[in-house]
Amino acid sequence: MNAKAEVRRMKDEMQGKSDLKERTKQLALQIIRLYERLPKMTVAQTIGRQVLRSAMSVGAHYREAQRAKSDADFINTMEGGLQELDETAYWLELLGEAGIVKQEILAPLCKETDELIAIFVTIVTKVKARRK
Repeated sequence: MNAKAEVRRMKDEMQGKSDLKERTKQLALQIIRLYERLPKMTVAQTIGRQVLRSAMSVGAHYREAQRAKSDADFINTMEGGLQELDETAYWLELLGEAGIVKQEILAPLCKETDELIAIFVTIVTKVKARRK
């Protein structure tokens, strides 16, 4: 599949996903697909494993937060998800800036990661404000 078709497919899969449970899962699935296509050179695989781990952890944190027993537990778990999102953004940047993956392939993943960061920050901020 050429780069433009791949970008279109990723945008179509991510577009319209308003449910965070689904969006975080779709991000992980997109990163899994990206990892499967990475070159087999050591640096690509090393960065790939890092982004794979951090991206898959976001959805797990979100689901765990939904079962939090207190606001403090919820905030802590969501902030853990935020850390994983920030880390995912970092590894995606490295893949692009190192020339391992074309920026046009990474753009929808970076955009979704940034949007999820904004959403998670808003949620945490609102819950913290509610507690005061």
